[in-house]
Amino acid sequence: MAEPPLAVRRRSRLGSAPKRSRPPAGPSAACSPLALKRANTGGEGVPAQRPYCNDSEEDMFGDYNSFCEDDSLLAQVLDTEHTRPRDAETDVKAAGEFVLEGLPSGIDQRKQDNSSASETGVICGGDTEHGFQTPENDPLDNKEDLGDSLLDELPSSQLLYFAEMRQPSTGSERSAGTKKIDMSKCSSLDKIWRASSPCPDSEHKNRSTEFSSDLKSDSCKNTSLKDHLKNALTENAKAQTLKVSKTKQLKEAILSEEICVARKAIGSSSVDIGPFYGLPSKVKDLFWQLRGIETLYEWQHDCLTLECLQQRKNLIYSLPTSGGKTLVAEILILQELLCMQKDVLMILPYVAIVQEKVWGLSNFGIELGFLVEEYAGSKGRFPPIKRRCKKSLYIATIEKGHMLVNSLIETDRIGDLGLVVVDELHMLGEGSRGATLEMTLAKILYTSKSTHIVGMSATLNNVGDLQKFLQAEYYTKNFRPVELKEYIKIRDTIYEVDSKAENGFTFSRLLNFKYSSNLKKADPDHIIALVTEVIPKYSCLIFCPTKKNCENVASMVCKYLNKEFRSHREKEKQDLIKDLKNIGNGSICPVLKQTIPFGVAYHHSGLTNDERKSIEEAYSRGVLCLLACTATLAAGVNLPARRVILRAPYVANDFLKKNQYKQMIGRAGRAGIDNAGESILIVQEKDKHLVQDLVTSPLENCYSNLLPEFTKIAVTQEEVYNFLCHTLLGVQQQLLSKEKSLSELVKDGLESLIEKGLLTVKIMEKDQNSKTALAITRLGKAAYKGSIDLSYCNLLYKELKKGLEGLVLESSLHLLYLATPYDMVSNCSPNWMIYLRQFNQLSAAEQTVADMVGVPESFIAKKASGQAIRKNVDSASVNRLYLTFILYTLLKETNIWSVSEKFNLSRGYVQNLLTSAASFASCVLHFCEQELEEFWVYKALLTELTKHLTYCVKTELIPLMEVAGVLEARAKQLYNAGYKTLAHLANANPETLVKTIEHLSRRQAKQIVSSAKMLLTEKAEALQEEVELLLKVPTDIPGTS
Repeated sequence: MAEPPLAVRRRSRLGSAPKRSRPPAGPSAACSPLALKRANTGGEGVPAQRPYCNDSEEDMFGDYNSFCEDDSLLAQVLDTEHTRPRDAETDVKAAGEFVLEGLPSGIDQRKQDNSSASETGVICGGDTEHGFQTPENDPLDNKEDLGDSLLDELPSSQLLYFAEMRQPSTGSERSAGTKKIDMSKCSSLDKIWRASSPCPDSEHKNRSTEFSSDLKSDSCKNTSLKDHLKNALTENAKAQTLKVSKTKQLKEAILSEEICVARKAIGSSSVDIGPFYGLPSKVKDLFWQLRGIETLYEWQHDCLTLECLQQRKNLIYSLPTSGGKTLVAEILILQELLCMQKDVLMILPYVAIVQEKVWGLSNFGIELGFLVEEYAGSKGRFPPIKRRCKKSLYIATIEKGHMLVNSLIETDRIGDLGLVVVDELHMLGEGSRGATLEMTLAKILYTSKSTHIVGMSATLNNVGDLQKFLQAEYYTKNFRPVELKEYIKIRDTIYEVDSKAENGFTFSRLLNFKYSSNLKKADPDHIIALVTEVIPKYSCLIFCPTKKNCENVASMVCKYLNKEFRSHREKEKQDLIKDLKNIGNGSICPVLKQTIPFGVAYHHSGLTNDERKSIEEAYSRGVLCLLACTATLAAGVNLPARRVILRAPYVANDFLKKNQYKQMIGRAGRAGIDNAGESILIVQEKDKHLVQDLVTSPLENCYSNLLPEFTKIAVTQEEVYNFLCHTLLGVQQQLLSKEKSLSELVKDGLESLIEKGLLTVKIMEKDQNSKTALAITRLGKAAYKGSIDLSYCNLLYKELKKGLEGLVLESSLHLLYLATPYDMVSNCSPNWMIYLRQFNQLSAAEQTVADMVGVPESFIAKKASGQAIRKNVDSASVNRLYLTFILYTLLKETNIWSVSEKFNLSRGYVQNLLTSAASFASCVLHFCEQELEEFWVYKALLTELTKHLTYCVKTELIPLMEVAGVLEARAKQLYNAGYKTLAHLANANPETLVKTIEHLSRRQAKQIVSSAKMLLTEKAEALQEEVELLLKVPTDIPGTS
């Protein structure tokens, strides 16, 4: 696809249909008429003056030598022009005969179809001493003005040509003889137009007198025969035709045939619409403008031109971190959206990465005419709106991707999905989330043969199993744009990782840094020595085992850094502190307040989303040069560094896995900035042998997690078994379940589902033979649509049912309890004094909610006072109500800082609880929405609650926060600056935004405007689809045949 076998002309305006495409020409077609002339004339130059054609400008016939693949006509005419005598009488006659004989049959046919005059105009050379023979009855005066609507449809090359023709003549005085010759030439040229026009008579009638007079005054310069002919063809191209024209029918027939030939020439089911891997040149320009990407790496080109992709086979590809995997995926996505005209699903592991990708691809959607829809947290429609005009790119988390696929299968629209791209494919081996991803992919494979799956990862080992599961080809390359050097540090010695060495290491150097006795005690691991070798000129990341360790390392480093570090980009650091204070409504973390002046900060889940985003942006701009972070940063947003330091080979209390190690060190080296990247793992003597195994061992295998999770598909037990045989569990069943066979596991699992009331067994009688079939119950369908974990599906139903008996609607407390996520209950440890204080602040009606859910006031009071509890109270309900109190306070105050202080929790924990609650509320809404009619009342209540939990801000800020990348602090800035609606943002000038909004870069401003435009377009399209559906005339109206 890099070099498509046919050229396809396209209009310059976005969204317009392609013009005619032509099959590949023969070898001679490679030469332009100008090249042929030079070859035949021994390199003679062209005439100095060209009234109608400027070769330095775009030539609409530059790569078309004739309409019927005969490129010899111009060459023969040019030879004739140069070799034959230029007698006024004989040349006219001879040239006329030559043209009549040499014109292609297609042009002759057009003349016959339009019943043109039997006598045609004749052509002669461009010598000023010989004119054109003028017909006696030349209707130059009977012409009408050409409308602008005709010119609007012309390519830019023709518009430029006509603009040049309409310019007044520069010569103010001309001789009478010259004027006479000019008139003769103009008349003859007019005759040429009549001869070459599809409808000569009508064409003369439609040509304006003004246009003719301009032409007479402008066409009197020396010109070659080639140029006259080319200009005649140009005029022919813009000629108006009758509404019902045989010529038009002929053109349409030719176009249809050429499109058919073009599709066959490609040799696959893909549609090639441009020179950039089948995409228009505009896509390549956008990558340059928006990403700074001018050329692709060699491996990217090889991957994009793989035969398996041309044949639409599934593909897994694997390269080291920072190798450029995502760019390949994005080009494949654009091919599917623009060429194949199919929807695309992109599955990413985390909400933050989904939002970043939506932010980054909205510009492409606006420019290329497709929609980018976010499916993360509580966002996303199920099923998605079926678009008739534009195609959609769904960017989703693993859980939302699963719900999306479920809804498409249920509505029989899974075939609309042309491509599914999975980033971080190794997530298949990550617990329950891996099981959800595996189920999603298995359903796609089972229900749609036309959907193409592409998976990518930097850390894959047992690729054979994954290939068998996904029925995919495999491509891998050990490529990094920046060389990565791996080191380990033991005491004050640094060793380079060397797979050829006996123990895996070779000596590199000794640390050269003078430590005082106090500094040695404070920094026994020589972190200051390692970081000061690179900062502040270059950037550095320190991965720490725990969140607390991140903060301690950042504080310690700043305590012993020289004061000179404070002067580096001092004003921008102060702006960052000010920004963080605005985010915290005047509060700022004391650690960040101490470390940021030195260009140092910490980054972990204890920060709010706004704080993390501000710190990430400051690091990307170079304002911060050192981040102390946890392992989550390695799998999250892309923040590369010159040097990566691993504080210890542990994540919390668990020894580092090879996959985690590779992801962390993969952040070292920034393409286009650094010549090399380096990682240093700090090792204690006791862990030396474990680290040797770590750096020399292969990556961990990816194993299915579907065994404890599998359920809910197919009609009979045999079909369930057949489906599971096509999963990764089916591929690995002998490894993962040695006690029971897969068929036994299927039987046990189905019995469990029947026991929970999610399935029933029906007996079907056919030909006196009874056969059992499975049917999903209403509860099962509701759990399926809401993507509710089956372990608490029945509990949720009981609590919602009990809520109908006496739902307290004085406030949102009772509803919040029902929307509090179950999966966070086990990690909750209530502070009983805070619990009692919050309970006492409730109204009498709100206190009854606690009694209804099984948590009496007496229990809380006794716990707070340390008394023994005799009455048995469900600890899960107690913990869940405590989490509800946190959410209730948060919705009232909309300030994470004050709530985290009130409950003595980290800001990040409160933020995570809020995000989880918004997502779970959305799932409960879908659970209640259709199948369980008794829960109709929850639909309206949960819709509003989900929106408030998603944004947790004042109502007026919600429209702004719907825009990808706009968080609370930015939304407040925009609102205060007068940008109060989505339409305000979509129509904003980025330059004005930069001047108006503090700490907003030009790039961020453009992305905000693009994201707002995309969201506005998506909403408008949805409303338009609804309108068209309402106005659509039914096909089954009674009384109509």
